[in-house]
Amino acid sequence: MLEEEGLASLAAEFDVTPRHLRRVMRNAYGAAPIELAQTARLLAARRLLNETQLSMTQIAFAAGFRSVRRFNATLKARYGAPPSRMRASGARRQQDAFSLTLAPRGDYAFGAMLEFLRARALAGVESVSPSTYVRVLRWGRDIGWISLRQSQKGLVLTLSETLAPHTRPLVANVRGAFDLDADMSVVDAHLVREARLAADVAEEPGVRLPGVIDGFECAIRAVLGQQVTVAGGRTLTERLVARYGASFVHGPLTHAFPEPAALANAGAKDIAKIGLPGRRAETLYRLAAAVAEGKLSLARGAVAAGRAGLAEIPGIGPWTIEYVAMRALGDPDAYPATDSVLVGALGGKGETLEELRPWRGYAAVRLWRRAAKRKARS
Repeated sequence: MLEEEGLASLAAEFDVTPRHLRRVMRNAYGAAPIELAQTARLLAARRLLNETQLSMTQIAFAAGFRSVRRFNATLKARYGAPPSRMRASGARRQQDAFSLTLAPRGDYAFGAMLEFLRARALAGVESVSPSTYVRVLRWGRDIGWISLRQSQKGLVLTLSETLAPHTRPLVANVRGAFDLDADMSVVDAHLVREARLAADVAEEPGVRLPGVIDGFECAIRAVLGQQVTVAGGRTLTERLVARYGASFVHGPLTHAFPEPAALANAGAKDIAKIGLPGRRAETLYRLAAAVAEGKLSLARGAVAAGRAGLAEIPGIGPWTIEYVAMRALGDPDAYPATDSVLVGALGGKGETLEELRPWRGYAAVRLWRRAAKRKARS
């Protein structure tokens, strides 16, 4: 975001001034934001050189350089050799795709993540097998596909080459969506303080927060999932995708999730044709319009701004805000206390688990998982 939109936009996401952000980053990291961005470009370039067979031009732009000449000069100045001499032999490659390995921090229960996603997967947009997650994804003006599977070194992320120019932000979003950077030793040690979760943690360490790559998609799906079952919300969302999503074929996948502008331009009356009450359709329209007009940010990390913006939209209440904050905004303490499954798991008391702050989101995921396991056994 820093290089794409500038320091002022990044500072605005955290509701601070650019000067304050510079000072904080210098104190924390000993470098200015632009220096950190430069290092990130170099690290991204090294990874792409070592792990893909993309062309030098593709790597230059995917790593964030604005020209191939600048790419060559910067790498040679930093590493003493041109990029062509730094490339590893035998880099992994598929036809029209390339792969990168993303290492998680600590234990990672990938099976738990896949089961959560499988129960909510949208036909035509996502496909989830016991070992792999695949989906169609629009990024800017480009549409492609991504897949993730587990290996001994971490998660193997495969991107279609149509998404190559967006490698760096995509990798950052995937790491966030699959919660790769959480210190699960700290989280799990905190959760076992709650006696009702201790057995779950001991049986299955490393259950992560299942986030999302597209915050807008998460918010739309949350609104469609209000007061209905997971299956019911999925059915409504699939109708929305079929009506407004862009076509893109990759194996069994057929569509990208609709863009905010597509729903905003359609209007509430047309959206209601998927089988929605007028008020619910109006909420979807207002949500889409707010995002399309740049009035609402649902980017990971924009917790305060995202919560505030969602609260201003009629028809979006506490459950939806907490759910979106947890999965899209990256708030590990978000907790939709009124969720029927969570209320039932805690004995119908409607508890807010204050003693588990700041990791209540992980408690919610574990309680949802426990309920899903019991349903599968019954």
